[in-house]
Amino acid sequence: MAAGDPYVQRCNSGLVGVEGTAISAEVRGSASVIVEDGRRGARVWIPDCVEVWRVAEITRGYKEGDAVLHLRLEDGSALAHPVEFQLPPLCNPDCLSGADDLVALSYLHEPAVLHSLRRRFLEANAIYTYCGIILVAINPYKPLPIYEEEVIYAYSGHETGDMDPHIFALAEEAYKQMVRFGKNQSLIISGESGAGKTVSAKYAMRYFTTIGGCLGDSSMEDKVLASSPIMEAFGNAKTTRNDNSSRFGKYIEIGFSQDHVTGATIKTYLLEKSRVTFQAKAERNYHIFYQLCASAALPELQGLGLRGAETFFYTSQGAAAPCTSDVADLDSTRHAFLLLGVPEADQLELFSILAAILHLGNIVIRGKDRHGDGCSVEPTDEALGLFCTLLGVEATQVTRWLCHRKLVTAGETYLKPLSRQQALDSRDALAKHMYGQVFRWMVSRVNRALRSREGHQTSIGILDIYGFEMFELNSFEQFCINYANEKLQQLFNLHVFKLEQEEYVAEEIPWVFVDFCDNQPCIELIEGRLGILDLLNEECKMPQGSDGSWAQKLYQTHLGSSHFQKPKRPMDAFVVCHFAGKVEYQCDGFVEKNRDTVPEELVGLLRASKSALITELFLEEGDGPVSLQSRRSSGHRMVGRPSRRSLPSSQKSKKSIASQFKASLKRLMETLGSTTPHYIRCIKPNDSKQPFVFDSRRAVEQLRACGVLETIRISASGYPSRWTYQEFLERYRALVSREELMGPDERQICSRALERLLQDPSKYQCGKNKVFFRAGQVAQLEDLRSRRLRGACVLLQRHLRGWLARRRLARARAAAICLQRHARGMLARRLARMLRRTRAAVMLQKTLRMVLARRSYLRLRQAAITIQAFARGMFARRLYQQMVWHQKAVVIQAAVRGWLARSRYARLRRAVIYLQCCRRRVQARRELRRLRVEARSVEHYKELHKGMEIKVIQLQCRLDEQAQEKQRLVEQLSGLNAAHAEEVRCLRAEMQRLREDAARDSQVQRLQERLAELEKHSVKNSLGQEVEELKQRLAEVEAMKLQLGEEKDALIQRMSEQSQDLEEQHQRAVQESQGLLQELEEERARYQSLVQDYARLEQGYENLRDEVAFQRGMEERWQLVPERAQPQPSSEVALNGSVGQDPFEKAYLLLLKQLNAANEELARTREELRRSKAAMELEEKKPLDFLKRRNIAEMLGLGKSPEKAAADDDLKHAYDAMQVANRLLASQLREEKQQHEEEVEGLHLDICSLKQLSQQQAALIQDLQRHQGQEGLQHHVLKLKEENWELAQKLEKQERTTLKLQKQLRAYAKQIQELTVKREATGPAQELGASAAVLSRSSMVPSLAGPSQAMLAWRMEDEGRIIKAIITDYKPQSSPGALPDLPAYILFLCFRHADHCRDEPRANSLLDAAINAIKRVMKKHSDDFDVVALWLANTCRLLNCLRQYGQDESYWQGNTARQNEHRLQNVDPQSFCHSLGALAVQLYQQLIRIAEKRLKPMIVAAMLESEPIQGLSSSCPPGLRRSSAAPAHTLPELLQKLGSFHTALDHCGLAPSVGHQVLRQLLFLVSGTTLNYLLLRKDTCSWSRGIQLRYNISQLEQWLRAEGLLQSGAREVLEPLVQAAQLLQVKKVTEEDAGALCSLCTVLSPQQVVKILRAYTPTAGLEERISPSFISSVELQMQYGGESSQLLVDTSHLFPVHLPFTASPLHLDELRIPDTLDLTFLVRL
Repeated sequence: MAAGDPYVQRCNSGLVGVEGTAISAEVRGSASVIVEDGRRGARVWIPDCVEVWRVAEITRGYKEGDAVLHLRLEDGSALAHPVEFQLPPLCNPDCLSGADDLVALSYLHEPAVLHSLRRRFLEANAIYTYCGIILVAINPYKPLPIYEEEVIYAYSGHETGDMDPHIFALAEEAYKQMVRFGKNQSLIISGESGAGKTVSAKYAMRYFTTIGGCLGDSSMEDKVLASSPIMEAFGNAKTTRNDNSSRFGKYIEIGFSQDHVTGATIKTYLLEKSRVTFQAKAERNYHIFYQLCASAALPELQGLGLRGAETFFYTSQGAAAPCTSDVADLDSTRHAFLLLGVPEADQLELFSILAAILHLGNIVIRGKDRHGDGCSVEPTDEALGLFCTLLGVEATQVTRWLCHRKLVTAGETYLKPLSRQQALDSRDALAKHMYGQVFRWMVSRVNRALRSREGHQTSIGILDIYGFEMFELNSFEQFCINYANEKLQQLFNLHVFKLEQEEYVAEEIPWVFVDFCDNQPCIELIEGRLGILDLLNEECKMPQGSDGSWAQKLYQTHLGSSHFQKPKRPMDAFVVCHFAGKVEYQCDGFVEKNRDTVPEELVGLLRASKSALITELFLEEGDGPVSLQSRRSSGHRMVGRPSRRSLPSSQKSKKSIASQFKASLKRLMETLGSTTPHYIRCIKPNDSKQPFVFDSRRAVEQLRACGVLETIRISASGYPSRWTYQEFLERYRALVSREELMGPDERQICSRALERLLQDPSKYQCGKNKVFFRAGQVAQLEDLRSRRLRGACVLLQRHLRGWLARRRLARARAAAICLQRHARGMLARRLARMLRRTRAAVMLQKTLRMVLARRSYLRLRQAAITIQAFARGMFARRLYQQMVWHQKAVVIQAAVRGWLARSRYARLRRAVIYLQCCRRRVQARRELRRLRVEARSVEHYKELHKGMEIKVIQLQCRLDEQAQEKQRLVEQLSGLNAAHAEEVRCLRAEMQRLREDAARDSQVQRLQERLAELEKHSVKNSLGQEVEELKQRLAEVEAMKLQLGEEKDALIQRMSEQSQDLEEQHQRAVQESQGLLQELEEERARYQSLVQDYARLEQGYENLRDEVAFQRGMEERWQLVPERAQPQPSSEVALNGSVGQDPFEKAYLLLLKQLNAANEELARTREELRRSKAAMELEEKKPLDFLKRRNIAEMLGLGKSPEKAAADDDLKHAYDAMQVANRLLASQLREEKQQHEEEVEGLHLDICSLKQLSQQQAALIQDLQRHQGQEGLQHHVLKLKEENWELAQKLEKQERTTLKLQKQLRAYAKQIQELTVKREATGPAQELGASAAVLSRSSMVPSLAGPSQAMLAWRMEDEGRIIKAIITDYKPQSSPGALPDLPAYILFLCFRHADHCRDEPRANSLLDAAINAIKRVMKKHSDDFDVVALWLANTCRLLNCLRQYGQDESYWQGNTARQNEHRLQNVDPQSFCHSLGALAVQLYQQLIRIAEKRLKPMIVAAMLESEPIQGLSSSCPPGLRRSSAAPAHTLPELLQKLGSFHTALDHCGLAPSVGHQVLRQLLFLVSGTTLNYLLLRKDTCSWSRGIQLRYNISQLEQWLRAEGLLQSGAREVLEPLVQAAQLLQVKKVTEEDAGALCSLCTVLSPQQVVKILRAYTPTAGLEERISPSFISSVELQMQYGGESSQLLVDTSHLFPVHLPFTASPLHLDELRIPDTLDLTFLVRL
């Protein structure tokens, strides 16, 4: 390119420099800031009447002075374009079209901006585009899946250039600046009606409330979002351009404190009140009116007199069809009111005012005469009555002031009748004023609900204001709207130009500070002194002011201004030259709308209304605000006439609409000036509201009006293209020479390269971190780069083609030589083959002839042999057949003769038997008749009763004999007692003598006396109790007999009912089983989510409680430790002193052991009695037989010879003799007691037999009277009664015997303990006490001797020490070599001891304490992956141990014989399994959260931003906002982190399947996050990025293969990412490619595939852009699949976890517990 090129000179002559003026906005006069040659083939933009701009290609080179530019259009037609002042603007390179930021375009002009927006909107379906600091948002008229909560969190925390353009990115930028710098921010959203301003504001509010959350008031977020439906209901309406058009401007200020939302404030501007009384065709009134009319049938709205909207004048003028469900919208509005604290009563009162406005519009006003001098209203008008009733005013007053006007003069007051038109205007003015007051009150109530008491530190404002409007008829509303946009545009220009200059200063490049030409003259024309607004206010103050006189004043004052013009045709109109174009305003209605006149008489009536809300709405300016509650409490107010003086004063003090709007706009500008603004320009693509249809003409009009082109002009005046040095080198490394690469730093390299490439230094500037280019320079660099790459490609192709030709020649020569060699070899082989065949033919002929001759001879020989064989066989078979026939004939004759003889005998035998039967039947019938006659006789009954009476008399005699025997036994017992008492007195005397000889035996004597007394008392009590119990038992048996008879019928009926119920239950179970199986997986996932929620809620409650309990437990342990430590020395003394004991001490210890053994045996016997009733009789005799099994002397060890006894001490003899006597006496008492019990039992059995006889007699009588069919049932019932009675007797008897023995053993144990305490003062007594302590401690463990029982003995008070040692203070590092799940095994061993002792409460307490301790540890180490993994492994191990050694046989299959011996016997661990399973799921989810928290910052950088394959990044197109910093993490770091997780899981001993699930979940996070960012970032959708991504995925797969994790399901979760990478690499041109692509992407959803295709950026010069037809074809083919329509992957989804059962191969008795755990207080059994 030459600098003297004519095309360049002509273009440069039309450029505007920094010091020059702005470029004109006219389409035909717009020029491009370009530097390009006019060679043939260049593409330019030319104006078009339909598409605004069209692309054309130069067919002939341009020369200086040419008047015509020869072009060829896209359709192939030729065009001669005249060149007047400027050449047409050039097109940008194709790689720059569709850039995220329009400022990055090389050629900055209107057609380039329009083309980029159209291409992004239609081809990529991208509705957001940056234009410097502006976010351009195009309304798609179609819901898009880009606003979900996942998208919000995806944009949170990222810079603006890291992600695709989005409103969330701009909101994140504002939020981030507010947090970093503490400065208030603002979002200015503008655009035409229907462009999407309201929706954009709602999305921004939702982003701030989601990211910022709420501080203090948890419902503040809902309140802020609830304000939107209320504002839309009262301030939005349907127009021809928008179904939900905001008819007011609003500024929402969201307050923040500590980065959290604390409240909000809403300010409104310029409500369109004229819509209340008038709507154009196909438009509607405000939504709230139609919502009330649609819900008129509601009970609470019955009294409002509402009907359909078509029956009201104010809602039926537009005749527009409803666009939404008005009933549902009213429900949303009322719900939002409730959220904001507006009660139902206030809502109904507000609805009554709105209904009154509708009825006001239906009031009929008639003229009195044709001249229209007066009007009237019928008193019977229904609408008038409803209006007055709803507002609480008098109908006569309303009628008077609707038709009359009050005139106040100096001395009198007159009533002036109004014409019908004036009355209608007065009525409409009142309606508008009422609705305006209602809207103001509603906004104040919303602000009151959103206001925070604490205030806020910073804020973010959202300005949703109308855009620039220019219609055919423009009135006062359009003037105010355009005035506001002029002020906003001025603020925007100053801000943009300030940012430009600040960046140039920061980069230290030369820049001339100039004042940018803004729109201040236009603003002065409107709001300056004697401006349009001043003249309008002055005209409104004039009594006879009119629109025409105001127009004349405008012409006289401003006709000389450059921004004011007078139209030619209309007289009362004027033209203002705004920044977006000229707008013609009609003066008609300006003065009246500015005055906003409201009839004061009607307002006065409303102030005197009975409604509290009405009086609050229409307060006079001097009154303060009065709440509804205070006004309601003050009672009803009487209607009175308004004051005469109040009317003029209020009229004078009232400000005009223009003054109010000017003041509010000034405050708004001050607010925005104190914030950092962020701009969102909403564009309406078409007027027909069709999805993804782009009307270029309408778009250009809005671009010119919203300031986007102004940003382009400002950027074009300086250096619009900006690249960091790193990006420049990556992109244009091919243009840098080898010598230039030797520079010291990147800046020096770029500077040297640019000096050579761009010879004009004014075309670029090198800053501190960036290089700046003038407009068009990037396009030139791209052209140079494409030429260099093209040359390199040609060089490569030349060498490649030469190499291919040489290789082809070498292959042809080698092929020819090979062919010759093979041909010669073939001929030689053919000759040799012919010679061999000739020789072989001779050999074959000779051999063949020999074979034929031999074959003929053999055939003849074989035929002769065959004939002989067949002949001999025939003769032999004939002889054999004759012999067989003869033998069979003999057998048949014998069988026939035998059958005939047997048949004859059988007939004779049957005849004889028949005769005998007939005879016997006759005799039996005779005997039956005789018995029946005898049975009916009285003598038979007497004989029966006689036998029974004899039996009863015998039994009564037997009872008397037994009573006498009982009396005799009682007398014998009394004699024995007396003898026993005599012996006791002798023993007391002997003990007295012993006490005098040895004082140390006094305690033993007292013990023996106490034993004798206790035994005597116990025997007497037991005999008396037995007699009373027998009497009670007799009465109970009689009652039981009656009860069983009553239960018989109920049992039969219940059996039939239960059989039917069982059949019905079986059918229902079969039907429900299938549904239960289907819901299994869903319930598991739901259960895990519920466990997660429950754990989160439970943890907050348990924290303080557990800590307080733990502290109390520590204090109690410190108090109990010294007390526990005292018995230990005595135990040691007992153990050490066991050697050398005397026989007395041995006997004493032996007695204690036997008592403990008896206690244990009794406990086991009681448990067995409860489990098995069949073994009652056998277990009943065990406690008694135990006492009879040995002799007393053998038990005490005193069966010695007299010679040895004489050798002992006399004291010892005396004591031993006393002991023997006591033992013998005790044994005699036990034998007597046992004998007595046996006798009582015999009497009891006799009584039972008598009762059975009486029952049998009664049953016999009943059987004779009843039908014979009931005999079996009665017998079965009686049998059941007898069995139940016997079992009940046996059970009660066994329980009674067991309780007696337990009482006796407790008494013995108590006496022994007292003896031990008393003997502590002496040495031997201390040794005995120590022995008793040892035995009492060993009593907790039932069996100490024998093989190991694999349990740890512990006490209840040791629970806290156990939990502290193995959970709270447990550190695996302190026990090297120990099992990682050692705490689980220790807990299970302690649990087995509680199970062995049948102590279920102790087992429950231990596991509950363990679970709570693990939760506390998890809360303390909530971010420690290793700790959570350790306790997850221990929880799973404990759960598996409870299953392996539990009572479920399905878990016993892998157990060994030794392990089966250690099964739990008494405690059911099922409930603990559920608790531990829930805890394991909770730990698993916490483990996943910790890992995800560490992985999330690494995923995007490692998978998408890192470049393991160097050199591919240079293929990325320019113009995309990219982060210049190097990626924070790489793929090896990610793999290292995953490897550390896997290693930690293996080290903790977690089951491999659980570890596989963890890694599967983490790789799902990696895949989902990477895919989400791939969908949200256009710069990642390219062929080179697909290569990088596929390489990274292959590295992940290789890591999985190396770790042996391919079968864990982790590979499947990477499949969506694999398909996305393949989608970026495959060919995307033809229909066949579309089919192959659809068959490839089986996991990706259609929306994801289409999103990637639309965002795909082809490599410049190597690929073509994907055509829209190809994308449509893919979209059409993928619609038939049942894939999910979700765009982003839900990375928070957790797969249902499965905790498998893995049996422990370790035997519990082989477990080794390190000494470092300090568990010496536990005793291994």
